[in-house]
Parts: sequence; C-alpha cells; structure tokens
Amino acid sequence: MPRIVSLIASATEIVCALGFEDQLVGRSHECDFPESVKRLPVCTEPKFNVEGTSYQIDQRVKAILQEGLSVYRVHADTLRALRPDVIVTQSHCEVCAVSLRDVEEAVCSWLEGRPRIVSLAPDGLADVWQGVRQVAAALGVPARGDTVVASLRDRMRQIEERAATVAARPTVACIEWIEPLMASGNWMPELVRMAGGVNLFGEAGRHAPWLAWDDLVAKDPDVILVLPCGFDIARTRQEMPFLSGRAWLERTAGGA
Repeated sequence: MPRIVSLIASATEIVCALGFEDQLVGRSHECDFPESVKRLPVCTEPKFNVEGTSYQIDQRVKAILQEGLSVYRVHADTLRALRPDVIVTQSHCEVCAVSLRDVEEAVCSWLEGRPRIVSLAPDGLADVWQGVRQVAAALGVPARGDTVVASLRDRMRQIEERAATVAARPTVACIEWIEPLMASGNWMPELVRMAGGVNLFGEAGRHAPWLAWDDLVAKDPDVILVLPCGFDIARTRQEMPFLSGRAWLERTAGGA
C-alpha cells in the first residue's frame, strides 16, 4: 500500500474519502479534518506569525512575497524520514498552502527513488472534481475516484434542484478576506448559483479579487457570507468587528 503525505487540507479529505486514511503518514500544519489526522507528523509551517488581525497577517504575507520568497516552509528532513510514495500538494495559490515549487525543492536532493508528486489546481468546480480523480489515479483506484465524484455531484444536484424552486434569489457577497476586503472567486460563484443566490463579486474560474468597501455598500447585498481563507469559525468571529462595526452593515437587512 502507498505511503501518502498530504500537504493541503482539501487533499487530506480527498485521500480519506477515497479510503486511504490508514496510508497517510504525514500532513500539513493546516490539515485537521477528519480529527484523527491530527495524530500525523506535521511536515510544513508558515514563515510568518499567524497571530494578530487579518490586516497584520496580510501585511506579513505581502512582505514575504515582495522578497520573492515562499510563504511556507517544508520540513524536508521530516518528509524524507517518512519515506512517502505519494505527496499531494497544490499549484493553485502560493499564499493558501505549500506550493508545488516548495515540495520539489524539498525532494530535489533525494538520490533514492523519489515520491510521486500530485499537484492540484482547483480554479473552478470542475477542477475540484478533476483533483479527486488525480489523487485516485495516483493511488491506483481511478474507479473509486469516479464514484466519490459522482456521489458528491449527486448531493449538490439535489440541492440545486431544491433551490431552483425558490422564487426570490437573494444577492450574495462572499468575503474571502476581511481586512483588506477580498471577494471570493474560483468555485464560490458556482456554489452560490447552485444554492439559489446571485453572486455579486468575483468570477467563476478566476482568483479572488480585492473588494472596495464602497462597492460592497453600493451593491447592498441581501446576504454576506464571510469565509476567510485559512480561518476556522472561531477565528473568523474574532475578526467580525471590522465588518459588524460598520454603520451600513448594522442597517442592511441581510446582515452578516
């Protein structure tokens, strides 16, 4: 059976959904679901202080990127000691998680058999399905990947059909970062549409755009969906005063 290291949280869930949790031997610092994967050795860490406000984090990340450096560190010695056959990473965003370049640099000095590197690039919803199939193929179970994708798509189709019966389609603003404001792109506009909403900012298949506060006010969305990249619900709530303290947001019918 293959020894697997997942360096992105979504890939860890994919590996588990495919039935290979017992073959996981390492994870990233952000992989925390299912809860049982927390037992695994951590193979990565951010190069910046993750404490503080979303504005402070944004400034630290931008400072690192301006120097042409990677935002994350791969523990090459740990990775090598785990002897993985397959490493799953991503080439979608160098800010969101460890990149393909980071992993390639970590294993470039290995003289013995190198692991297979699977890099996911989910720009849109179709790419998410393709990512599941990529991982399944790398693990030698392509048919199982098709089954998982079919099951997920069927669940989403049922929601879409129910949402289509709703007469009023609320306008929705998806906030991917709080300070500075950033709207969601990639697959989120597709999910909003399928759930019966009208997405106001960001385009399907494109990276998340920055969002001016005045533009958010002008659109006056019915619903504001706040989902900062990398934050859990508790951490998001800590940042909410930046939004909830605004007079317009207190008046708007949709709220946050």
